[in-house]
Amino acid sequence: MTACSEDAKVQAMLQDELSVLPLPTQAQQLHEATGSWENLEYLQDQSRYPGKVFACFLGTLSPGRELVVTLRYVQELSREPDGAARFVLPHTLHPYTQLYAWNCHSNHLPYSLLLTASLQSPRGVANVQANCSLTPLIYTAQDHSTAQVCSPEYKDPRSSWGCTSTLRNKGCDEKLGSVPVLLVQSWVWSLLCLTTHVLQVSLAGSPPGQHDLELLVYFGNPSAVSAVVEKGNPEAPPGSLLGDPMVLVTLAPSIPEPVPGQRQSGEFIFLLDTTFLEHAQDSLLFLLKSLPLGCYFNIYCYEAASVGIYPQSVEYTQDNLTNALWRIPSTGSSLGDTNLLETLRSVYSTPRPRGHARQLFIFMTGLPSDKEAIAAEVCHHRNSHRCFSFCFSEDSAALAVALARETGGEVTYVSSNNSMTAVVLQCLKRALKPAAEVVSLSWTLPRGLEVEVLGGTPQSIFQGQHSLLYAQIHGQAQDTTVAKGVMTLQCSLEGEDVTHTIEFPLCSQGDGRLAGHRLAVRSLLQRLFLEAASGSGDEPRHRAVEISLASGIICPFTSYVGIRTSQRVTWYRGPLALLAPCQSHIPCQLVELPGSCKDSSCYPVTIWVPPGWLTAVRESWRVLRRLTCGIAALPNRGACSKEHKPLPPSISSLKYVDPTAYVLRSPIFGPWSTEAFAECQKLAALQSEDGSWALSSGLASVLEVDEAEIKRKMPGEVMEPSIWATVLAVTWLHRPDKCYQDYCELLEAKAVTWLCSQAVSQLDKCLEAANNLLGSSVKPNIFRL
Repeated sequence: MTACSEDAKVQAMLQDELSVLPLPTQAQQLHEATGSWENLEYLQDQSRYPGKVFACFLGTLSPGRELVVTLRYVQELSREPDGAARFVLPHTLHPYTQLYAWNCHSNHLPYSLLLTASLQSPRGVANVQANCSLTPLIYTAQDHSTAQVCSPEYKDPRSSWGCTSTLRNKGCDEKLGSVPVLLVQSWVWSLLCLTTHVLQVSLAGSPPGQHDLELLVYFGNPSAVSAVVEKGNPEAPPGSLLGDPMVLVTLAPSIPEPVPGQRQSGEFIFLLDTTFLEHAQDSLLFLLKSLPLGCYFNIYCYEAASVGIYPQSVEYTQDNLTNALWRIPSTGSSLGDTNLLETLRSVYSTPRPRGHARQLFIFMTGLPSDKEAIAAEVCHHRNSHRCFSFCFSEDSAALAVALARETGGEVTYVSSNNSMTAVVLQCLKRALKPAAEVVSLSWTLPRGLEVEVLGGTPQSIFQGQHSLLYAQIHGQAQDTTVAKGVMTLQCSLEGEDVTHTIEFPLCSQGDGRLAGHRLAVRSLLQRLFLEAASGSGDEPRHRAVEISLASGIICPFTSYVGIRTSQRVTWYRGPLALLAPCQSHIPCQLVELPGSCKDSSCYPVTIWVPPGWLTAVRESWRVLRRLTCGIAALPNRGACSKEHKPLPPSISSLKYVDPTAYVLRSPIFGPWSTEAFAECQKLAALQSEDGSWALSSGLASVLEVDEAEIKRKMPGEVMEPSIWATVLAVTWLHRPDKCYQDYCELLEAKAVTWLCSQAVSQLDKCLEAANNLLGSSVKPNIFRL
């Protein structure tokens, strides 16, 4: 961030949190600078939404003066289900008139806004959609690899990228005096870079109203594999993180949709809190019964022993399933005996069946004491699996989010036992998406060059996932005539080997912003922070600080400080637009809005946008007041000497995890009676692992039909009683007065697949007889007829 006026320039810089603090004189200046914000004390209502806000107190803006604020940022774009990249510009960047110019007798906004988006992708830009009016997409390259779109009132932007806002004090009432300037913006605004997709934004013109501005960018081939080289910083030393070229790799292979209920690979491991076992036996039954044929599974009830039902995952068969259900204890020990960390280590030490993507279902009713070590352990193995985390209390939400985020999984907040089974089954349905297995990358480069994939390569890529990798090229090419490199992706899809070969030019691209390098740095800093928080010594912290300061990417061990430099010319005698010339340090801070999880933890809500401009100002002012008051209270001896540096504060990786930034799902399902659930549970317990039901007295009891009547009404063409029993069970699930879809969808899919493989020619007559016996009217399409 930079702010420029006629007489001064303020630039946000990073510093080590343990570095030398400002002198008492400077601290007093900081204290006085924020004193004028006492008129905002009436805004002490608690913010409902948590999130990070960047705040910097710039001083006061005199009438007629102008201030130019420039912000630059880079992040990965989020993905929509249809493959579009989503760019969001919150309305806090163009706040409401009545809130921004609150002390002026004018209805005009103090600045204007114009959006210009420049798009780059080697796969081509197909389309751009927005919630505001835009000019037609203009391609600036014949292959459609670059394009530009803007608002209709387009004019030359002030900046080639980033955000530039001009703030003016347009003749306010002199009785009101100068306008205080406090820059408060959402920290997570938008996402300027996703691998090879670059989005450049410039602002100047009129804002699009009181709503977030959203762009959906569609690329030529959303399911593809690509690689683009970004040149390094020529001023950085060779061999450093910013000095060497960076290859931005997108792995999104095309994976076909599976047929529900068919055989499917995969390793499903369930880690159950002992307290969870006391309340969720029913949910576990439905989970295990809904697994597909062809997969592997295991169950861990993490206690002091931290052992699984089986020494390692076993194939999903009827014998193994029956044995597992018999060996699961009905109750566990107290919560204090849980040992999730050792259980995870036990899981990671077991071999993974080849060709089976590993997925962990972790259930937590409380927060383990060794939460930092747990997060670090999962992060260390993030490429070998993904986690589906289920938390039943708000104190464990941050850990659940961290485990899911590090592995590309999902997190769910379960608010009631009544919806627990439906919630976990919906997650299992998403976990059953097919995956590319045994993923590996190989590189062919000129002699003298080598590639290092930062963070490693994932072993599996699931359908719909866009895996983003950063690979750095080290060394010096001995043969300068070779202008291209080759990346080869090898994986297994449905048991068949698939190879993708991508050529990319070695001549580095980029405009000097180092977007890919900075994204790689951010990913590396997150891993280093987890290592430091887990107690791995001082080395991770020292390395994180070094990388953060060199790259300009903030981490929990560094903080912002505004540095003021005078640019006032000698002949200028007008009033100052910013702080006094003697002040060199400006309060500048990342503010964490605490919010309230209780209002939003049960629903999917985007949290990072503050609910209003004044709310963000009020929260930022409170933090700045605490910051400057603390600095002003420093002893007169000034900064701490090197011999008496303050001890590093205790750190927690979960402190920086927003439990609601990831979607915490606890869906609201329709009314569900205990009696209906018990009926469905009995039917699920009777189903075999292949999806069939046996003709038995137990099934007759669930169907409320005499067993002898069932045998008498069986069509004569049916040679196998289990076929008739399975048709009856599926027909019973579709009774008009009942709805078992949330609980039996996967069970039914397995049953229909089994029927289609056994007796397709007999299903028409079986269905007709089943409708007559049960008094129903189920259509043939239920059985894929």
